[in-house]
Amino acid sequence: MAIDIDTVKRVANLARIHVTDEELEPLSMELSSILEFMQQLNAVDVSDVEPLTSVTPMNLNLRDDIVTDGKKPHQILMNSAKHKEGFFAVPKMIE
Repeated sequence: MAIDIDTVKRVANLARIHVTDEELEPLSMELSSILEFMQQLNAVDVSDVEPLTSVTPMNLNLRDDIVTDGKKPHQILMNSAKHKEGFFAVPKMIE
């Protein structure tokens, strides 16, 4: 699957990446080669392969999830620009 220069411009615009005109052609070829490689990976039959969580067998060390105030809320709030009633105060953001 070949990616044309217009598609590269569109993707660069969406990603907010500045791409010069000289970079368009090589980037187009590079992205096309990446998609060709992905098509090769899609052709591999992995239906009998179990999902892998780690390359080495290991047990996860789990801890109890306990909610605390950190035992020093006043020291934590000292780092904030504004705080009110024990919480960080931030400006309202509405779009």
